[in-house]
Formats: sequence, structure tokens, C-alpha cells
Amino acid sequence: MHSPADVIQVDRLSKTIDNGANRVEILRDLSFAIPRGQFVAIMGASGSGKSTLLGLLAGLDTVTSGRITLDGTEIQNMREDDLARLRGRKIGFVFQSYQLVPTLTAEENVLLPAELAGFEGDAVSRARDLLARVGLKRRRHHYPVQLSGGEQQRVALARAFITRPPILMADEPTGNLDSANGKQILDLLLTLNREENTTLVLVTHDPQLAENADRIITLRDGQLLSDVLSTPALNARS
Repeated sequence: MHSPADVIQVDRLSKTIDNGANRVEILRDLSFAIPRGQFVAIMGASGSGKSTLLGLLAGLDTVTSGRITLDGTEIQNMREDDLARLRGRKIGFVFQSYQLVPTLTAEENVLLPAELAGFEGDAVSRARDLLARVGLKRRRHHYPVQLSGGEQQRVALARAFITRPPILMADEPTGNLDSANGKQILDLLLTLNREENTTLVLVTHDPQLAENADRIITLRDGQLLSDVLSTPALNARS
């Protein structure tokens, strides 16, 4: 039974791919719910289905069967243009490969989702505030090629929060960074997530990154292997 406090609801979700003569089950009969404000890490070995799950939750891929509800809206049967509008309002993204537009400055990259979503408010002021919060106040006019990998990912963090989305989805956000930059990005991500009161769903294969989460969902061969509260959440309740 789901609660009204759940911002993400997944019911009997399955994803299969017909590959010629073979039918491959990527995800099988997953059910879980994520309450508002929770930080959930999705773990699993390569091929376990974790990135596919994130894509389905974001409406970037189509389900084979089952139901996904985001912030009260069922998305599995929505048209693509309606999904795009919902993503613009409800979801921020952080990708492993940054996904910045090379012809736009740092500030322009941060502003892009706000412009596409018709953000109400002073988007430029918010973009500059976010860039300052991730330590890039003086780099806002630089293009991606002029920024290091860690700086590009900080721009991507600022971009993810620009529209104040209730949900943030991150796919291996430190995967392309060395350990020092990876830790800095994780610290910034957790700080912004806490300050903005966002529900964070993060895909990772790194146990050290996952141990910062309130809860860890582990997949194996497309099925739910475990779903447990992690140390931060347990400590908060003790």
C-alpha cells in the first residue's frame, strides 16, 4: 500500500527487449515506493538493470508492463510531449558524462532547463546563485572546453537544480572523475539536495558512494535483491 507522501511509486514494473529470436528480461516485477525527501541509492553489478530502471523512472524509456507514478502522475502511458513537460517541471538530471552543450557558457548551460520549462522567477539570478554555491562564480562565462571535468560536473549539478525539481536523478555522477573530484561532487550534491529538499535517486556501483544514502535498493539480474535502510537513516532514527 502506497502513502500519499511517496513521490515515486513503482508497481510490478517489467522491461523486456525482443532481440531477434530471443526475448531478454531486463527488469522483472519490481515494486517499491520512495517518500519525498529520501536519498535512495540503486546498486547492482553491470547488467543488473539499474540504469534501465532510472531511465524508466524518468520516462526516457517505455515499460513493458507495470506502473510508474511520479509526484502523483502516472507516466507509463503518457505521450512524449507530455512526458517532456513533466520532466521539465519535476526532474533534474546529473549524468556521468556531464552532457553540457559545448557552444553554451556555464551560465547558459545552467539556464537551459529553466528556459525550456518556462521557469517562473528570476532564472538568471538563480543560475548565478547556484554557480556560486558550487564554487564557479568566476567561471560562469567559460565554455565547457575551458573547464576541467570536475568543473563541468559542478555546472551539471547547478543545472539539475535550476528549476527547483522535486526529484533529482543521478546516473554514476562521479564515474568519470578521480577520487578527489568525485568526493567534492558528492559533497556538493548532498549539500544541494539537503538545502533544496529534493528526493534523490542515484545509480551507482560504488559502495562508498551508496553508504551516504538513506536507503539502498540492490538489483541482481533485473530483480529486487534487497531494499534496506542504510546507516545515515538508521542513525537519524536512533
